[in-house]
Amino acid sequence: MRKGWASSGVDLHLEISATGGRRRGLEDALREAVRDGRLPRGTRLPSTRALAAELRMARGTVSAAYDQLVEEGYLTTRPGAATEVADVTPPAPPGVAGMARPSLPSSPGTAGVARPSPHSSASAPPDRPTSPPEAVPVHDLRPGLPDVSAFPVRAWLRATRHVFATAPSHVLGPCDPRGRIELRTALAGYLGRTRGVITTPDLIVVTTGFVQALNLLAAVLPGGPVAMEDPGHDFYRDVARRAGREVVPLPVDGLGARAETLTREVAAAVVTPAHQYPTGIPLHPRRRRALREWAAGSGRLVVEDDYDGEFRYDRQPVGALQGTAPEHVVYVGTASESLAPALRLAWMAVPPTLIGPVTEAKLHADAHTEVPGQLVLARMLETHDYDRHIRAARLRYRRRRDLLRARLLGPGRPLPGVTLAGVAAGLRALLLLPEGGPAEAEVVAAGERRGIALRGASPLWHDPPVSAGLLVGYAAPSERAYPYALDALAETLAELRGGAGRSSL
Repeated sequence: MRKGWASSGVDLHLEISATGGRRRGLEDALREAVRDGRLPRGTRLPSTRALAAELRMARGTVSAAYDQLVEEGYLTTRPGAATEVADVTPPAPPGVAGMARPSLPSSPGTAGVARPSPHSSASAPPDRPTSPPEAVPVHDLRPGLPDVSAFPVRAWLRATRHVFATAPSHVLGPCDPRGRIELRTALAGYLGRTRGVITTPDLIVVTTGFVQALNLLAAVLPGGPVAMEDPGHDFYRDVARRAGREVVPLPVDGLGARAETLTREVAAAVVTPAHQYPTGIPLHPRRRRALREWAAGSGRLVVEDDYDGEFRYDRQPVGALQGTAPEHVVYVGTASESLAPALRLAWMAVPPTLIGPVTEAKLHADAHTEVPGQLVLARMLETHDYDRHIRAARLRYRRRRDLLRARLLGPGRPLPGVTLAGVAAGLRALLLLPEGGPAEAEVVAAGERRGIALRGASPLWHDPPVSAGLLVGYAAPSERAYPYALDALAETLAELRGGAGRSSL
């Protein structure tokens, strides 16, 4: 029995343009999803009532869009049955048609593509490490940590049993450096459907995390500095420098990364377009266009860190930048925040011109990423258990962010003048402290005395200010512990009310 994306809990990213009206925008979005293969033949579409509620449209608008696409041959329908995707063969992604399959060595020492720089690393620490306090915290509100107590254990065990019951024994032998074909195939479909990524299994490389992805890219990029957002993740700047790359700041303002500051000398720009880390700002469409133009005009690369792009709470998630410039953008995603950091599973969608060098670099870094986890994740993607987990996590984290806002910014707020930066998305929020104080370091120290692990935001600037605010992670505590963690944070802020002044952001 076929399932549609609504009845099965599957996510589908639709870019609905406001130009030409909502009906025309929905028609164009569905038509494009069918053309590029994100909606394969036979997929059951949601009822007009369900999709209208999901997109906050009038039911008549959705019905009219369905009717138009039936007329055009993209959809089929019959009395008493759901509307389905017709047999429409999608075109190959740009730059992929006619491309020969890359020559891939199956074991270390096999020649085939350019030798990587000696800077690639065989191992990688966690994606977003933070220094833990000396004592184990009662409440952990540091960023970068999901609620691991909500890990989909049953789905993972079910997929594991299926994998080991059905997979041939040779899957436990040496693996393609790019990763198992089962996972790469499942990822190509999932990323296209939910994030608008244009890729094929041949152009995906499975890594142990964003850190390894950054190391591999640093090894194969042409000479020149790497531009990284300011503010941005300080640990990633260290990773790039240890890989032998000069790092230059890419300023961020209220519209996101300032692409107009990039020069032709820069080898690559590392950005977080969907939800800028740490300000929480989505990259403005004008800046997206400027980034694409810079990369295309200079022959350089954009590295898209889509660390939490699936978690948007006030509207549909913004599609990946890569979907608009697949030949100039490397898309990087990870299971660290969607599932658990301990899995060490991440993925890159690489332009055709880079797949050979990146594969060679991966081969010499660690041969390949561990296989059982790849096969289990592939099974979860195929059965849509991963989609269902993401949708449940999205609801849970949305409630947590809403509770954080209500507790710290609502009536009776513990510290007047506190604000939250950015849009409602992700697993963390930048908490801006009032101009009159307390200072960032004061709050972190006071929180530690109460058993709360917090992180100040100042180190995220290339030239750190004295005080910038707090990057509060609201995902790590369990459902039961989270309200108590917020109470402890509120009490800490109330205790420090009227503290010393701070530098402005």
